Amino acid sequence: MRGAAWVLPEHGPQVRADGGDVLVCRGPDPYVMADDPATPPEVAIGSDQQCRPLRTGGSELAESLGCAVRTWGNADPGTTVMLTGTYRMRGEVSQRLLRALPPLVHLGADALDSPIIALLAEEIVKDQPGQEAVLDRLLDLLLIAALRAWFARPDARAPDWYRASSDPIVGHVLRLIHHHPARAWTVGDLAREVGVSRTVLARRFHHLVGEPPMAFLTNWRIALAADLLLEPDATIASVAHQVGYGSPFALSTAFKRLRGISPQQHRAAAVDTT
Repeated sequence: MRGAAWVLPEHGPQVRADGGDVLVCRGPDPYVMADDPATPPEVAIGSDQQCRPLRTGGSELAESLGCAVRTWGNADPGTTVMLTGTYRMRGEVSQRLLRALPPLVHLGADALDSPIIALLAEEIVKDQPGQEAVLDRLLDLLLIAALRAWFARPDARAPDWYRASSDPIVGHVLRLIHHHPARAWTVGDLAREVGVSRTVLARRFHHLVGEPPMAFLTNWRIALAADLLLEPDATIASVAHQVGYGSPFALSTAFKRLRGISPQQHRAAAVDTT
């Protein structure tokens, strides 16, 4: 928001961020923020979002550093002010996009023409009913705007399906698959929806996306299933119904073919890592 700071990722070059810049740090690797690259870190923020001093190994610092609603720091007003948001979930659906990002995305103040940052700064200090939901949605919008700006760069390696989303035929098919994964799609069904022949759709889709429509649909369904299986009340049967498989057995077979493990093993492995 103002001032300047250095970001030092665990891997990769150091980056200076100035007022108005946006940084997207892709987890789970740690990074350091400092006024100068030579300044040693003093506070660690863990995956549990708790702030602890590094030198003494003492207790949580949130209360002692509190300045106002959702505001922390060692000075008020500080010469350097940052807005920080964190996504703690590691979802299979999001990884399809995040894998295409470098560990650290740096967008200059002129790269993101959006009022979201100013609105987020205004909302974050309020303490009103529903405020957390407002902030969550604003953070989502800011991330989307940042990723759009990044992938619009000529040197960015956007996934093939992301670039194909702007195609009038393939983009429409991608939206149908993304929004309605449970429908019993065939190439013929998708071709009729967009008004082209099966041959034209199959050829154009494979050329732009890099795989046939049915292969993309299967991968999308399994990515969705991987995330849905981690919800507390989910069953394999309920997830199978949501992503377009007629039975738990059919989902389990497809899941193991693509992931190499069963849905039960996927769920158990996720529990072990939390």
